[in-house]
Amino acid sequence: MLSLLIHYIQERSSSPLSEADLSLLQEAFIPKKLRKRQFLLQEGQVCKYIAFIVKGATRQYTVDEKGDEHVLNLCIENWWTSDRESFHKEIPSIYNIDAWEETELLLLPKTNDYYERVNTIPAFNEMRIKLDDNQYIAAQKRLNTSINYSADYRYEELLKLHPEFFQRFPQHIIASYLGITKETLSRIRHQSIRK
Repeated sequence: MLSLLIHYIQERSSSPLSEADLSLLQEAFIPKKLRKRQFLLQEGQVCKYIAFIVKGATRQYTVDEKGDEHVLNLCIENWWTSDRESFHKEIPSIYNIDAWEETELLLLPKTNDYYERVNTIPAFNEMRIKLDDNQYIAAQKRLNTSINYSADYRYEELLKLHPEFFQRFPQHIIASYLGITKETLSRIRHQSIRK
């Protein structure tokens, strides 16, 4: 599992990984398997890990007073998942993160200063800065799209950017991620097929 993470870091960094870096990565990351619908994080818990998805899919969501789920993030292989606010501030999370498929993860804990130590690896730090920039840009685009564009446009954009989501997640989760009802998503899909 670690070889996939090492390859991922090397693809996103111009800095080489030394033997000491590889040894620290081996020591720091903890392999974890989740069954479908098993939680990585539940609302009210403090997030103790940053997780790299080796295989599978997760969703990050909240549950309102009526019991309705609101999906914030969908993540698949070679993506990271976590509640970064809870992780960094050590406060209870408002989110749930669960596996939507059988999922294999590599967890980077905050304990034993692993997070801080791994961030001193030049290749890892370079990769993390690029990912932070890309995540910020993606979050801005998603917020702008949700404020300024129709449900039809949001659907088409998601289909363009992440067509794999439509094979990996059921319609009600896609609808929640888009901020629309299942019925609206069904209507949009039927109209799109007819075009």
